[in-house]
Amino acid sequence: MIMVWVILITFGAGVLAWIASSRSPAACRAIPLAGLAVDAVLVVVFWASRSHALAAATGAPWISEATFPWIPRFGASLHFAMDGLGLLLVALTVLLGIVSVLASWPEIRSRTGLYYFLLMTVLTGIIGVFTTIDLFLFYFFWELMLVPMYFLIAGWGHENRVAAAAKFFIFTQAGGLFLLLSILAVYVVHGRQTGVYTFDYTALMSASPSYGLIILLGFFVGFAVKLPVVPLHSWLPDAHTEAPTAGSIVLAGLLLKTGAYGFLRFALPLFPSAIGTIAPWAMALGVIGIIYGAFVAFAQRDLKRLIAYTSISHLGFALLGIFAGGRMALQGAVIVLLAHGMSTGALFFIAGALERRLGTRDMDAMGGLWSVAPRMGGMTMFFVLASLGLPGLANFIGEFFVLVGTYRLHPAWSLVAALGLIFSTVYALWIIYRVFHGPMTKESRFADLGAVETATLVALVIGVVWIGIRPQTVIDTARASLDRIEARRAPTVQGATAVAPAQQGLAAGA
Repeated sequence: MIMVWVILITFGAGVLAWIASSRSPAACRAIPLAGLAVDAVLVVVFWASRSHALAAATGAPWISEATFPWIPRFGASLHFAMDGLGLLLVALTVLLGIVSVLASWPEIRSRTGLYYFLLMTVLTGIIGVFTTIDLFLFYFFWELMLVPMYFLIAGWGHENRVAAAAKFFIFTQAGGLFLLLSILAVYVVHGRQTGVYTFDYTALMSASPSYGLIILLGFFVGFAVKLPVVPLHSWLPDAHTEAPTAGSIVLAGLLLKTGAYGFLRFALPLFPSAIGTIAPWAMALGVIGIIYGAFVAFAQRDLKRLIAYTSISHLGFALLGIFAGGRMALQGAVIVLLAHGMSTGALFFIAGALERRLGTRDMDAMGGLWSVAPRMGGMTMFFVLASLGLPGLANFIGEFFVLVGTYRLHPAWSLVAALGLIFSTVYALWIIYRVFHGPMTKESRFADLGAVETATLVALVIGVVWIGIRPQTVIDTARASLDRIEARRAPTVQGATAVAPAQQGLAAGA
């Protein structure tokens, strides 16, 4: 039931914030934060109570499950369930939800009630995606993320916000239509082969009918747009650049993760026979994204646009790990998702703080700001080092696992992907030099990070460091989920059984 409570509290806080906006602006700002704080307490207590069961990786596939009747005639129900993978991503959603609310406090001054309602609705949709296992309900939450995010960008974004919002809507809606058609195809094929028409994930998995490559491609396109995968990525830089700070944080830190989650939860388990056909192409697109995103990021002048392109590069590692095969690569992909969410979310938070103070995102108009804002410079240095994969931090662990896990089965892709680490070093240090070092392009005097901003970034620092030095926390939590995914896929992946025992030991105990 924890999933239902977290969803209801998140959405309810948004509704209450909208109602309170006409009476108390302070309450309008405080209610979303309070709701997400309650969510955080629920998630932490639940995680602590299930930690031993998760580490043991035995028993039922779900650590929490709730089902309510909805449309029984069509085999659709309100079926919520959570395993270790879902728990990790819900925890990330709550954390970055708090960060996005705090980022909104100094920035959003007009129509605050509607703004916080839309923001909390987006978060509700994301949590729903991570916790539902009825495909019809999953698609409902998938689309629930789309409309409020469109209005957040169009209503509170920057100069070209309407065009960016429209592009975001068109791309994601088109991908959603491919996803819907494939979900309906799965429903029909399963019904014809078994006589039972249902959208229930457990039933669809247990019957294991042959859904076919064409249906898988529909899932792939729907999830690839959200990840995003090159060449379906062109909506991302515009949306990130024009969105308000909280919108950029939610887009990069959370919405992109729903695409990767879709691959892990639905594409790999539901299509064990067909997945091997598209895996080489998916890995190729992942490597292209790694190189392309890092290379194009270096050429950007707009700070938010640069960070947006780095997301394409980092999530290329996630795509590579998901389709490479082997437990270690999957573990690395999950760690990359968490690490990217925290480090890139922090960079967008800082970019928003700089824009509020300087009135620009143009790095050519910056320079020499370390002497003006040393705390901001130090925080930016930490997160760009995390982004480039500094050993001891979360990004390094995730990318290392992906590269090593991929190398055993696909050494060529692993070696080419490793070039992305070199490019990331260039663009990461380029940020620090152009913004905080070098000559000051104009006299700038502004307040350094305040107490709330510093505390927000410190929380993300703790998360990045903790995963970097204790990745076993993530590995233990996701172990059972990833083992089930790999168990369904392993027979169809050529060479998967040839993974060396030493590699398996490293993946299980690192």
